[in-house]
Amino acid sequence: MTAFSIVLLAMIAAFLGMRLYSVLGKRTGHEQEPVLPRERTAASPVRLDENDGSQAAAPAPADTSGLVYEPAAEIGLRQLLATDRHFDAGRFMEGAEAAYRMISEAYWSGDRETLRDLCDDDSYDAFVEAIEAREARGEKLDNRLIGIDSAKITAVDVGRTEARITVRYQADISAITRDADGKLIAGSMSDASQTDDLWSFRRAIGSSDPNWLLDEIEAA
Repeated sequence: MTAFSIVLLAMIAAFLGMRLYSVLGKRTGHEQEPVLPRERTAASPVRLDENDGSQAAAPAPADTSGLVYEPAAEIGLRQLLATDRHFDAGRFMEGAEAAYRMISEAYWSGDRETLRDLCDDDSYDAFVEAIEAREARGEKLDNRLIGIDSAKITAVDVGRTEARITVRYQADISAITRDADGKLIAGSMSDASQTDDLWSFRRAIGSSDPNWLLDEIEAA
């Protein structure tokens, strides 16, 4: 994973403002399993470390389409840079997109080891619970990530001991659920589902561990 590992992935078109646990929670019958993401238009990596982190954020430029963060996140990014001069927003987003794909595919395939490396305890437990419930039903996911249309930092919160970064992902996923015999029971390989989710990642300030871990997912 480059300079850090981040945990991502996700699910479901039914997690309205709840923690990942809720997102992966109860399902009935043969409802279609959660999906996800398309390679976004390459955005120029952006660094915010040229100004002192204590200064007020400059007015947002008229055109922010090439940035890896939304204007509302700039103040938080400057605060983060004041505590970690090595933080790079562009590099973070490269890792965030890679993690999004890795976590999604790990959940779909039931790869607990990868999820353990990329998620915090609560998120990992929620994924495992959902995977075990799926396995108990004898179901398998045959999802495919078509691509991430857009991925941008929307918020950065810097506390006394921890920093949190929220990323908005808009993506397309082809979602298929099969039974134990491989028979299609939900979804379609020809129709992609569009997702619009907010993923929050956290990391302890001053930690020697560079990893950012998936903490929460909610619908945008």
